[in-house]
Amino acid sequence: MAYLGPEGTYSQVVAEKRFRGAHLVPLPSVLEICAFVAEKPQRRRGVVPIENSSGGAIYETVDILLENHPPVCIQEELSLNVRLALLGRRGEKIKVLYSHFAPLEHCASWLARRLPGVVTHVVGSTAVAAQRAAVERYSGALANRRQARITGLDIMEYPVQSDVPNLTVFLALGGTSRIQPRATKTTLAVKLPNKPGTLCTLLEAFRDQDVNLSRLISRPIRGCPRQYAFLVDIDGAAGDAPVRRALAIARPHCVELRIVGSFPSRRPYQS
Repeated sequence: MAYLGPEGTYSQVVAEKRFRGAHLVPLPSVLEICAFVAEKPQRRRGVVPIENSSGGAIYETVDILLENHPPVCIQEELSLNVRLALLGRRGEKIKVLYSHFAPLEHCASWLARRLPGVVTHVVGSTAVAAQRAAVERYSGALANRRQARITGLDIMEYPVQSDVPNLTVFLALGGTSRIQPRATKTTLAVKLPNKPGTLCTLLEAFRDQDVNLSRLISRPIRGCPRQYAFLVDIDGAAGDAPVRRALAIARPHCVELRIVGSFPSRRPYQS
């Protein structure tokens, strides 16, 4: 089971909670996790973030799912109620703060009140943030509190900005089957003709069959200026009659319509 490393990230927390006993492999990017899974899809799995309630979509994940390169399938949707810690050194003023973009977005108002004038730097993960802070004087990190034990930093405050929900959604990737048992959600990759009304036609196909769209993310198509692909989440399994009818109506109007996965969604874990 690969997760977005290094050790101590929230991706590791989710992987440990969902896949107890699995051999966990930290990898430095979503792309490398997907390549790891695609190499042996029947034996390997991966956990990657897809969305944060404050920071929005994780576009590296979105783009890989849209391009289907490396080819991976969504097997489950997982989520984590994230509780952040401010890490630093007791008695030392924090002048520079590291974190992933999502925690910095989530805690922006708190930082303005509590650490005015602090210089913020975005890094690839909260674990990398703690590592950077651990080797630089007058620096801190917004990260998982377990990073205090790993890096030797002190927990200056926990939880941070706890009055505002901070939910991160993850996907468990792997296998070759795009339709999982007990599926409650389906994700589609859609490319439409570049002409008026095509997106409206797509949406009407699902509306007319009473199928709810829970997420719609547009991304530019690489090498095709001003053309876009869409990652679409719908409520329901791909085998449900209303979903089947909606897909049949929508497909002739699309350049491409591909099921990325039809999968169950688990209750949120607590960090």
